Amino acid sequence: MKTIYSRFAKETIAGLPRVLFEGRIVVIQSEGEAQRAVSFLRTFPRLGLDTETRPSFRPGAMHSVSLLQVSAPEICFLFRLNAIGLPRCIVELFTDRAVQKVGLSLHDDWAQLRRRADFEPCNDLELQHYVTRLGIEDMSLQKLYANLFGQKISKKQRLSNWEADVLSEAQKRYAATDAWACLQLYDEITRLLTTREYALVASQ
Repeated sequence: MKTIYSRFAKETIAGLPRVLFEGRIVVIQSEGEAQRAVSFLRTFPRLGLDTETRPSFRPGAMHSVSLLQVSAPEICFLFRLNAIGLPRCIVELFTDRAVQKVGLSLHDDWAQLRRRADFEPCNDLELQHYVTRLGIEDMSLQKLYANLFGQKISKKQRLSNWEADVLSEAQKRYAATDAWACLQLYDEITRLLTTREYALVASQ
């Protein structure tokens, strides 16, 4: 029986062990690489999705989405959209009804991506809606992962330069972890909803 909380205390997260995606990470920097990656990804029934955007420290300034992370259970592809734009093959993945795209705050990700190319996503699942079936009220990836797995996703790289010529290992691992974690959360939420092997503690 797993104990979960309707709201997870932020101060508790700092003391948790850190989790990182330990699978293979592939950086995509050309349209040809993107086509091969998408062909492979479309063999999976479900993928984790996230994006990163170069931060702007000037009021009113906004950059286009820089990086798209798409993760299968053991491999994550990082598409450098600042270099290749949004190729048709990626749009076809977004609109593929046979492949479910799982993410958190997907509305924001889709809005950013649609600034690069117009499309209507198909078969996507928003974790912020899905997790409420357990009675959990938190909406952030970090809190949800801490609540369901007792591990911490570090956010140190969030405001780094996602349009750097070469992404650092820390950036790549951080970006991949966020997309992969969406799959992990989906699987665990689904397991708990199916087995009912959890006890919800209502936080004050």
